[in-house]
Amino acid sequence: MSGIGLAFSHVGIHVTHMAPMEDFYRGVLEFTVTDRGQLGAPGREVDLVFLSRDPDEHHQIVLASGRPPDLPFNVINQLSLRADSLATLKTLYARLQAAHAGGLSPVTHGNALSVYARDPEGNRLELFIDLPWYVNQPVALPLDLNRDDEQIMADALVLASGLPGFRPRAQWRAEMARRMGRE
Repeated sequence: MSGIGLAFSHVGIHVTHMAPMEDFYRGVLEFTVTDRGQLGAPGREVDLVFLSRDPDEHHQIVLASGRPPDLPFNVINQLSLRADSLATLKTLYARLQAAHAGGLSPVTHGNALSVYARDPEGNRLELFIDLPWYVNQPVALPLDLNRDDEQIMADALVLASGLPGFRPRAQWRAEMARRMGRE
């Protein structure tokens, strides 16, 4: 591979009801509104709300009006956000519980601990932390985040060490860098 300079920056989501979506991302997940306004589109004006948690990124999520209320299928599989620690993941889990987020489900993937939930319009969110090891995917097993951090991590290691492909994350990363031509 050529190693072209390309990195993921942001995602846009069409929404039906802007206010509850903005409130959720601002209140529960602590995104900051960086801009808002309208943009002309064929036959209509689109309301936009730009949100970020990173001062180096103008927006990481943009909410755009215009989602029909009667879509039979949600086209967003998931939006995944990396937490900086297990403590943060547990705090976010508690906030999602308090917000009565739908689809709330903590799981271990063997190589990550995740909390899945739905935003007010049913888009699936994954909040996660990486673990210092890798296992082959997919894996999704129930996780009890009400235990102390040391027990959660010890159990995660015992579980992962018995799964196919178990190895240090650094080893997996080196293998991927070679495959991507980015050694």
